[in-house]
Amino acid sequence: MASPEELRANRLEKRNKLELAGINPYPSESKRTHELSEVMDNFDTLFDKEIIISGRVMSQRGQGAILFVDIFDGTSKFQIVLKKDNNIVYFDNDEQDGFSLFKDVADLGDFIEVRGKLFITKTEQKSLDVSAWRMLTKSIMPIPDSFYGLKDEDERFRKRYLDLLLNDEARDIFYKKAKFWQTVRNFLLEKRFLEVETPTLEVTTGGAEARPFSTHHNDFDLDVHLRISVGELWQKRLMAAGYPRTFEIGRVYRNEGSSSEHVQEFTNMEFYAAFMNIETGKDMVRDLYIKIAKDVFGRTNFETRGHSFDLGSEWDEIDYVGEILKQTGIDVLESDEKEMEEKLKELHVKFDGKNRERMTDSLWKYCRKNIAGPAFLVNHPKLVAPLSKEHPEDSRKTEMFQVIIAGSEIGRAHSELNDAVDQKERFDEQNRLLKEGDDEAMMPDHEFVEMLEYGMPPTFGFGFGERFFAFLADKPIREIQMFPLMKPRLE
Repeated sequence: MASPEELRANRLEKRNKLELAGINPYPSESKRTHELSEVMDNFDTLFDKEIIISGRVMSQRGQGAILFVDIFDGTSKFQIVLKKDNNIVYFDNDEQDGFSLFKDVADLGDFIEVRGKLFITKTEQKSLDVSAWRMLTKSIMPIPDSFYGLKDEDERFRKRYLDLLLNDEARDIFYKKAKFWQTVRNFLLEKRFLEVETPTLEVTTGGAEARPFSTHHNDFDLDVHLRISVGELWQKRLMAAGYPRTFEIGRVYRNEGSSSEHVQEFTNMEFYAAFMNIETGKDMVRDLYIKIAKDVFGRTNFETRGHSFDLGSEWDEIDYVGEILKQTGIDVLESDEKEMEEKLKELHVKFDGKNRERMTDSLWKYCRKNIAGPAFLVNHPKLVAPLSKEHPEDSRKTEMFQVIIAGSEIGRAHSELNDAVDQKERFDEQNRLLKEGDDEAMMPDHEFVEMLEYGMPPTFGFGFGERFFAFLADKPIREIQMFPLMKPRLE
């Protein structure tokens, strides 16, 4: 078997042969008249008519006087047939023996253009009888065999263009993902939400608790951070500005670890609705999830991460404090830090920092993995919800919920805190945690507090990310990213 270097050298020789014949192996224009999907959909109408189609050579069969070639243009695959007796020519060069030239210089992976008439073979295969062809792009490296594809995960992600070319399932997932986000967008637009764009570079990263990526703005001589939420504090400013409903779908960045559910760069959606209460918000969120499931996947029942769930069923309500107490025996509102730390060690749960907030969150995450859902997690302690309104019946808790599916958080909502005094006190507590070394605590935003002093209406806010799509598709999150971050290869 030839080495990659030998195969490359052989193809470079074929490229040179084309150039010596006065042929440009990389013309800038295609004369294509139809996409391959159009040909398939309108075969009877186009039958026996001369058309021009283009695509990448994916397979080739036959020898001698007839060749069967499959081409792919991103919309469909289609068979073309080259027969020596047809006196095939090269485009715009009737003196060139097109059949012999094709055998001499064409390889799997090349992009070609062919002219001919549609017909049906003896084996009832829809095909095109080629009368002329030309090279559109001469490939220098061979693509992997389409049956075996790329099996090594690192190689698949590093050469994602080949993985998506050869793996129908991997390629199709991104059509579904596009429909996923378009369904979200259409749902919100129909409910009179305004789509907005908010800053991705921030002086303070508000709206979530995560370690940010940081850089320096040279012109302003200012340290800035890539956002960790989809403009939560900015969209709330828009509520104060008089916009009743806004949403944004955009990229966020978190300088954290990687797992089947976590990456450092991903797409999130957040929406905010003035004068909407949390109960109405629950109904809207459930309707959105069901619509996504039906429109994108055609069903509401799924299996993923060892759990089964049906989004069309009744959604349970789970009390944050009560569930932790039930599963671990710890009351996170009453137990002291020593009891919480001992319980986490007993459960073999790794956790960063020994402050009460981190240990409370770690206990909950231990419990969460046992819940299939769909469920609304409610009544979060104020300590872990610095942007939510205080619960009207218990000042230690807040008005918020998380959507729990397959043991994970797949959405978070708040009855947004609009009391400037309360918000400042919570920011002060987050700032204390930051100074004590908790680099995931929320940065205080004093200008946001100033906005609240002018007044923000009662507001419901909700958001989720592409993790939701990964769960419905039953894929690790890196699989539903076109180009996940990769470490450079060592030379």
